[in-house]
Amino acid sequence: MYTLKTPSFLRPSSRPTSPSPMPPRQDTPTLAPVERTSRSSVLSFSSFKRTASPLTRPPPAAVPAVATPLVQDGSYMESLNLKLSEAVSKALAQPSGPGTPSEMLNGRRPIPSGRGRALADLIVSEILAVRENPHLYRAVLRTLHRPLSVLVNNLSNTLMPLLSSPAFLQPIVPSPQSPNPNPTQLHALGLATFAGELLDMYEEVQLCIEGDVRGDGLRVVRDNLVSIVKRVVEPLVAGIKNDLVPHIDLLENPNVSSNASATGVGSKPTGPAKLPVQHASIVYMQGVMPTYARALSRYITSSTAEATLASLLISLVWRGLVALSNRPILMASPATSPMMAPAVLKKEGKTPPTTPPASKFTLRLPPSRPPSPPAAVPNKSTTSGDARALYDLLSSLPRPKVDISQQSVAQEVVDEAFKALSSLTALLEAIQAHNASSSTNVKNQLFKSFGGSGTSDTNDLEHELEVLTADLPTLIALPILLRTYLPTATGANERAVSAMLGLAEGAYRNGCLSGFGRADECTVAVGQHVLSILREEARMATMRGEEGAAKDAGVVIKWLEREIQLAAATADHH
Repeated sequence: MYTLKTPSFLRPSSRPTSPSPMPPRQDTPTLAPVERTSRSSVLSFSSFKRTASPLTRPPPAAVPAVATPLVQDGSYMESLNLKLSEAVSKALAQPSGPGTPSEMLNGRRPIPSGRGRALADLIVSEILAVRENPHLYRAVLRTLHRPLSVLVNNLSNTLMPLLSSPAFLQPIVPSPQSPNPNPTQLHALGLATFAGELLDMYEEVQLCIEGDVRGDGLRVVRDNLVSIVKRVVEPLVAGIKNDLVPHIDLLENPNVSSNASATGVGSKPTGPAKLPVQHASIVYMQGVMPTYARALSRYITSSTAEATLASLLISLVWRGLVALSNRPILMASPATSPMMAPAVLKKEGKTPPTTPPASKFTLRLPPSRPPSPPAAVPNKSTTSGDARALYDLLSSLPRPKVDISQQSVAQEVVDEAFKALSSLTALLEAIQAHNASSSTNVKNQLFKSFGGSGTSDTNDLEHELEVLTADLPTLIALPILLRTYLPTATGANERAVSAMLGLAEGAYRNGCLSGFGRADECTVAVGQHVLSILREEARMATMRGEEGAAKDAGVVIKWLEREIQLAAATADHH
């Protein structure tokens, strides 16, 4: 019993087994690699270590083994799922740092721009990395569905109270006094910008392909993101449109109200008053258009929102084309009553014996007072000047961005609309220049510098009309040519296209002038009906011996025949 408890220091020092442990220590390192290589085929699949690489080097046939991608698939999908969940959480997190009082809403700041772009870049990089492996690619698409669905639900839940708040539409349009959006609008725009930036990844990697069954889940996510952008951007853009459209429609009426304020009673005519007075609508738009341009630049932050911008620009340009093309032409009167008033007073001042002489009244007037005719001549704005001003104002608004990699349909349509407005401006300027050369009579004097009594002059006139109206819709150029080149003796109202068709003006505009596409569709039908009336008038003018009227009608008839042929050929091509 006591021998078992003998201390170690009392044991003999020459122990026979003490030198024996050294050889086993030297043998164990040499045997360890052999044992690890023999067990690597079993541990490589359970521990997911990189010990399977020695097996792939000796046998070349084992390189395309299916086991290696499967191992990578399992580990990669787990890490990718965690990575995406973390990225989605960070994308919607509250920004760090203090915020300005103008952007704070319930103690929160709006989502800054760029977060959607960062999340989209992460997703695009992961998709491009596995694009060569179809099995892994399909697995990544399935993995993306859950975090993106959670993201869309969070965006919708955050956006819903903002859109239902009365502050979202108060004010509906910015003004020079308050050009910046309110906090509610800023938070909604932040969510729309985030959704628009995330939508760009669908264009980069083509995640949503029509007929692709693998993209069904992601297509639903894309539709929800598009809905978020539209619900925020469209009401704000519609407010700007509803404010500008009534003023553009007023361009159809000649400027009268602004002239009264410029040359009314009590105003002193000066040198600049001799210049043409701008239309009241042009003056209003010059004040608000810079503010609207900055607001639209803030609203339109993605390619998805550019469709709404294109619709706005096309609508404004079209309303301007309809208004300016239907403005009546004011005939220049030889003399007005204010111009004849001084002469009448002088003549009547001599004959009655009880009336004081006219010199008694003229002495009271300042000797440097200008005569009355300069104050009466610039009593209206020119149609061509208003068209040029409208073109410049609308050109100041932002346009859809040009993408070289893919053809933008919105950009093409907007460019065609502005070309039409530019063509209308050129046509009206040509009419104004030719009308100014004929000071006595405007009727049948348009384009007299291009046309005359000869056949060659008539051909020059036809070519000039073809050039000026090349980019202009036929139904926009038609009323201008009818009123200016073939006016009636009773007035310009009877030359309205709606009257020639036997329709009310409102019904004609709603049915045929609702947009560019509808005007092109109605060109053949309306043109043929008007053409039959003009041919009958030309025949009656020839029978009465009115060769000039018949020749003028013939020029317009040939122009209209060519336009109808082009419209019919375009319709058959499509």
